[in-house]
Amino acid sequence: MEKIHIIAEAGTNNNGSLQKAKNLADIAKRAGADSVKFQIIYPWGLYLPGKYEYGKYDIEKVIEIRAKGVLSDEEYTELNNYCNSIGIPFTSSVFDKRGLDLMLRFNPPYIKLASCDINNVRFLREVAICGKPIVISTGMSEMHEIEIGANELVKSGAKDIVIMHCVSNYPAYLHQANISFIKVLKEKFGLPVGFSDHTGDSVAACMALTMGATWFEKHFTEDKTQEGLDHAYAQEELEFTKYVKDLHDANQALVPRLQKVSEDEKYTKKRARRSLYASKDLPIGHLLTNDDVLVVRPENTMPAEQIDLIIGKKLTKSITQYQPFDLTYI
Repeated sequence: MEKIHIIAEAGTNNNGSLQKAKNLADIAKRAGADSVKFQIIYPWGLYLPGKYEYGKYDIEKVIEIRAKGVLSDEEYTELNNYCNSIGIPFTSSVFDKRGLDLMLRFNPPYIKLASCDINNVRFLREVAICGKPIVISTGMSEMHEIEIGANELVKSGAKDIVIMHCVSNYPAYLHQANISFIKVLKEKFGLPVGFSDHTGDSVAACMALTMGATWFEKHFTEDKTQEGLDHAYAQEELEFTKYVKDLHDANQALVPRLQKVSEDEKYTKKRARRSLYASKDLPIGHLLTNDDVLVVRPENTMPAEQIDLIIGKKLTKSITQYQPFDLTYI
């Protein structure tokens, strides 16, 4: 069984509250995630200042939400210490050098790069030399753009890279998930591949597992009705807990077993398989016909496939109705 890593993607769903961030860490731990990941976004390290067209969003409102979501360095330090105390690794997506430098102070298990930075070669070089494993998402990216990102990381010294297949729709529907592209990424780069999952449940992730994905990332929240950019399509605790369990169960189901029939199935087989029984009282010397034989549950001395061994044969012993047949009677 291949080991999988499930990232509990808290993102900015703490809404600028240290206590909410700790609550999210608690949820990630209870759900059985392997790490909890936030997003350290300093607005002026990501957005152009000023007012401008920004799709369906009001850019001033977006920047206001981002600014409110930033914790202080001291709060991030406390959050890291809290995660350590409850036993779940803490890390973050970083979007600029300031966030990277802060994150490196905490000795994270990996650094996450968002899809928007797949071609941000200056930042990729800064991250590559930090010496940490790097997980990078590939949403919105054509293959040549993924090549730019992966090749730049390798060229700049990164040694441990995970490429995350990602569809940057929020939410993404199952038919949009393009799960088979995971195989393409594995064959193309020869690196571990994961799935940054924006769908509503665990179906796409379990499919990704069968394509060879070993890393999984899922947004979660305390309450999806909260105001914020990522709450609405995130999973609440019960959903996320099920997501983690489904992935582990699916991974277990993919383990090849030489023994096809489990002990549980043997129990079922005992009552569900048919065997051969006498349909009525039959005397010694009786020539058996199909009418003399019931092929019914439960399993007993002679399985159903042995019926040809007794039809047309004489009984050497008498047999009573509903008694199981035995070859010693023939």
